[in-house]
Amino acid sequence: MNAQPDAGDSVQHVDVLIIGAGLSGIGAASQLTRELPGKSYLVLESRPRMGGTWDLFRYPGVRSDSDMFTLGYRFKPWRGDKALADGAAILDYVRETAAEYGVDSHIRYDRRVVAADWDSEAARWTVTVETEREDVGGGSLKVREHYTCSFLWACSGYYDYDQGYSPSFPGIAEFGGTVVHPQHWPQALDVAGKRVVVIGSGATAVTLVPALAQAGAGRVTMLQRSPTYVLPVPGVDVIGQKLKKVLPEKASYMVTRWKNVAQATLLFQASQRWPGPVRRMIRRLNARMLPEGYPVDTHFKPTYGPWDQRMCLVPDGDLFRAIKQGEASVATGTIETFDETGIRLASGEHLDADLVVTATGLNLLAFGGMTISVDQQPVDLTQTMAYKAMMLSGIPNFAYTIGYTNASWTLKADLVAEYVCRLLAHLDATGARTAVPVRDPEIAEEPFMDFSAGYVLRALDRLPKQGSIEPWKLRQNYVHDVRTIRRGAIDDGVLSLR
Repeated sequence: MNAQPDAGDSVQHVDVLIIGAGLSGIGAASQLTRELPGKSYLVLESRPRMGGTWDLFRYPGVRSDSDMFTLGYRFKPWRGDKALADGAAILDYVRETAAEYGVDSHIRYDRRVVAADWDSEAARWTVTVETEREDVGGGSLKVREHYTCSFLWACSGYYDYDQGYSPSFPGIAEFGGTVVHPQHWPQALDVAGKRVVVIGSGATAVTLVPALAQAGAGRVTMLQRSPTYVLPVPGVDVIGQKLKKVLPEKASYMVTRWKNVAQATLLFQASQRWPGPVRRMIRRLNARMLPEGYPVDTHFKPTYGPWDQRMCLVPDGDLFRAIKQGEASVATGTIETFDETGIRLASGEHLDADLVVTATGLNLLAFGGMTISVDQQPVDLTQTMAYKAMMLSGIPNFAYTIGYTNASWTLKADLVAEYVCRLLAHLDATGARTAVPVRDPEIAEEPFMDFSAGYVLRALDRLPKQGSIEPWKLRQNYVHDVRTIRRGAIDDGVLSLR
């Protein structure tokens, strides 16, 4: 798609154009306001409201799967009591941050970025946006707008907001009940007294099952093809609460934040180095919270090592409590077919259902699906290499925010925001106009993410590559990135500044 405006188009120019008004985009804009208040910027959001994931997902019990002392911004303390907060509380936190830093007045809603073209001579991006306007007949008319900017920053997340992943299930057309995907939860859906089957075993499924039981569902079954690691954690960070009473707010927040970073890092490193002992520890925790004689190894013993995929955290073991109280159950097996009254498994077991929830995951979508070109030449993302997991080789004045897979998303988002602000300040101080990572053809390519989750594996052939050595290699280590991203030199011999 041609990103150049037609003659006569009114084009608005800003120093920085941020795509996405979710947790990452609001954090990026707030950090830009804090560090470089003289920079002009806009935030383009494809949806009618801010909040991203936390506004989109409305299924029962939606909550964070990282503790809020690390999912919260570094510069703005989380004041809630819950370690794993509900979606509404996180959305309030994002909105409060936007209001506090005046970001809300810089957001343009219902603007989907479809194309961006870099002009090397002018050293600026031209960005094409689709939006809708009311036509003379009272209907809506899809139109294009154009913006230009000196720096383009994609904070649009990593998945398709329009469509979740739903595999093709045999016989599903014969099912006489209701089928919903958590990404499109009907707000009027009444689950009281209904037999519910939740297909999936990830963070969404383990959240939904106890929430649906609490909402009065007659019986809730989590149907999984294979088990996931499920780790019970305290619902309230007791140490964090005590620190609040003896330290100033910012100090207690930072101490608790670093405590939780250390705990998460140690668990991940231990899982990678000593998977057997960690696996046994998690099994003991699970068995302790389940009924006597429960088949733990059938339903809670994954075939892969700890943290080869993202580990599911459940506050105060609510999933296990629902199972122990007889409100929920787990079925592990392969779906043979749907029929009118439910699901028949390959084992012959039949799961009766009035409602089936397909918590089967997400579809990855790089940069919101927009096309990128440099001097009118389309960029093939698969031929680019990620620099510090936030810029791409050969694409000038462009950054993106993608969080960690093994820790809180916002830990990485904060680091990216700090780096971009430092980079922009460096460009101003040196008089340079462009910054572009220059790829060394001798560096070996590796997959963009070394992560075996299904949603990643389904998309790897459409994503950029990472390299075998730094700064092209993604470490998935916050402590390491604090040193290399927050404190590392901007002019490192790899980033071309001119």
